[in-house]
Amino acid sequence: MTLRVAQILHDSITDGPGLRAVVFLQGCGHGCAGCHNPDLQSFRGGTEMSPEDIVNEIVRNPLISGVTFSGGEPMDQAEALIPAAFALKEKGYNIWIYTGYLWEELDGARRELAALADVVVDGLFVLERRTWSLPWRGSDNQRLIDVKKSGKDIVEWEP
Repeated sequence: MTLRVAQILHDSITDGPGLRAVVFLQGCGHGCAGCHNPDLQSFRGGTEMSPEDIVNEIVRNPLISGVTFSGGEPMDQAEALIPAAFALKEKGYNIWIYTGYLWEELDGARRELAALADVVVDGLFVLERRTWSLPWRGSDNQRLIDVKKSGKDIVEWEP
């Protein structure tokens, strides 16, 4: 099982709390106007990597405390991403996932992947609602969902 990965960034402080690795997945069908990563929309770009390759790449940096899956759209590769998220979670990493899907739309492998996260940032980027005042979000319709506290209700995460 492989994933299409555009890039792995090893030193982000803007995609969640602490020093993080960010795995930018290749491919997204949402097509949001003003997309932050328009080069990642095509499902043909990027490099094929196994879940093990991703984990091995991330653990090389002992300073990283968290991993963010972004894109593109991570949920479009959820089934292949689950083993990497599970292995990283077992190693003690804080996991964040950015998705254009709403929490309520997640099912099957997407829901399983979301369950491995500490925080899910959900919702499409909406250019008309762009904000610079909310941490870790591009537009004010997006939510920071605390997965552990959520259960059936959505509980927004507060830094």
